[in-house]
Amino acid sequence: MLRHIVMIKFKAKTDSDLASNKLKVMLIELKNTIDSLLDMEVGINISSKPSAYDIVLTADFNDDQGLNSYRVHPDHMSVLEYLKVVMEKATVVDYII
Repeated sequence: MLRHIVMIKFKAKTDSDLASNKLKVMLIELKNTIDSLLDMEVGINISSKPSAYDIVLTADFNDDQGLNSYRVHPDHMSVLEYLKVVMEKATVVDYII
């Protein structure tokens, strides 16, 4: 199995509570529409440290092919369009579990 972890930091001018809640709903909904997505967990940051990111997602797939299908799925692409508006940066780690 493959685990995909993404940490997202919002732009300074973004209302992070609003953006985090909206993004969490959008991401969790992907479990209902993308067959290759086996499981997903989304966490909203509670740390006030300057180095902290705003939200993290952990998604599991059978393999690289499943992750690649997720990446190009139209519903995931809609999430990416929203992120273009609110995201400052992201960090990604993919690994075999």
